[in-house]
Amino acid sequence: MDIVVLVKQVPDSGLERNLNAEKRVDRDGSNNVMGELDEYAVEAALQLKEQHDGTVTVLTVGPDQATETIRKVLAMGADQAVHVSDEAVAGSDALATAQILAAALGRANWDLVLAGAESTDSGMGVMTHLLSAHTGAAALTGARKIEIDGSTVTVEHQKDNGYSKLQAQLPAIVSVWDTINTPRYPSLKGIMAAKRKKIEVLSLSDLGVDASAVGAAGASTEVLTVESRPERSAGTIVTDEGEGGRSLAEFLASEKFI
Repeated sequence: MDIVVLVKQVPDSGLERNLNAEKRVDRDGSNNVMGELDEYAVEAALQLKEQHDGTVTVLTVGPDQATETIRKVLAMGADQAVHVSDEAVAGSDALATAQILAAALGRANWDLVLAGAESTDSGMGVMTHLLSAHTGAAALTGARKIEIDGSTVTVEHQKDNGYSKLQAQLPAIVSVWDTINTPRYPSLKGIMAAKRKKIEVLSLSDLGVDASAVGAAGASTEVLTVESRPERSAGTIVTDEGEGGRSLAEFLASEKFI
């Protein structure tokens, strides 16, 4: 089984994140990491490889520094990597990114594509369906469990009140939540081996993608204005002088909590 796992380098969600002059997420800092949910997709891919043999290829779209994230996935156990790196990609929205990823997938042999359910920088959660539209492969989202039986993939789709089962024929594209597994840490042996693994770097021209159709100029959406999150203000104190419960209820109702 040949698996492609999608990863994205994003600013660390535990630290302060900023926008640059173009109103886009500032990715030039040193606090960039692999997207949190992507790690669970990587672990799911590695476990499926261990169960069914085959290969795991990591695919990312990003600037040169995204190689750091690629190396981590290779150290975890992925076999090879494809890195789409082109200055014209900057500012691409989800539609353009899906076009680029689909072009890269079109160059590879794959049975299954795995991805995190959403990225921690934009949180849109649409890439699985967009790639399904481009490739014709089935989309199965929000998986907390994945099983492969021959050419059939079955997932438990996580819901607020339980789960539902989704099933499709391979090839398929599956997104996962953090309930699916516990990602492994790269071992020293894996880190050393990662240095020898192949990273194929591709430009838009290599993929046959028109640069004018992606990037900020080709985006279907635009950020018009931004503003900083307001400082946390002092809370409202309800003094209980016999009517504390009523006062609290009135406050909650005024804020539409009840």
